[in-house]
Amino acid sequence: MLIRDLGLRDYVEVWDLQRRLVYERQEGAIPDTILLCQHHPVYTIGRSSRQPVPPGLPFPVHAVERGGDMTWHGPGQLVGYPILDLAALGLGARSYLRALEAVLAQALLPLGVEASAAPGFTGLWVGRRKLASIGVAVSGGVSYHGFALNVNNDLAAFRLIHPCRLESDVMITLRELLGAPVDEAALAETVGRTLIEYLGRHETVTPIWSNPEVPA
Repeated sequence: MLIRDLGLRDYVEVWDLQRRLVYERQEGAIPDTILLCQHHPVYTIGRSSRQPVPPGLPFPVHAVERGGDMTWHGPGQLVGYPILDLAALGLGARSYLRALEAVLAQALLPLGVEASAAPGFTGLWVGRRKLASIGVAVSGGVSYHGFALNVNNDLAAFRLIHPCRLESDVMITLRELLGAPVDEAALAETVGRTLIEYLGRHETVTPIWSNPEVPA
């Protein structure tokens, strides 16, 4: 398994990379790959969205293939895009969503944060506040898109939309929960290793960490 920490990247750049990696995974040219990154500010809209785009948003808006509704990505938020052969891992679409929720919840325990899924919703919650959003796509049995975990990011951009059809004040960050900034690099590594530990229950994996330039 290859885990690539891409750092701060333009959304479209990584979106294009995901789609190329999906094809390469389908062809067996690459192993299961997890992309971890942050994005320059951007809004995205999932295929199940029915809400109109508010006028005058300050950042680009992209309609994408994932499930779910409208959300925001930006600096200080950890985004993960697992490119996985789900059948080889014994996962269906729904069990994969539950796996992502479980992985994120497990990765937050060392911080003293007890987060969980909420009945009827996708994502990770602390009480009535939403900490992480999840929206995935599957093509030819290979997953892409993924999760966005609010770490140190500013929540102001959420207030201009209804994230995931919810009121904007439902969103919360780890920084707000803990009362102090979180080490983003350490958390990214913990999330990556927790993904490996979970997926290792299904098959043998070898973690290979890298921080390459995104190929053109």
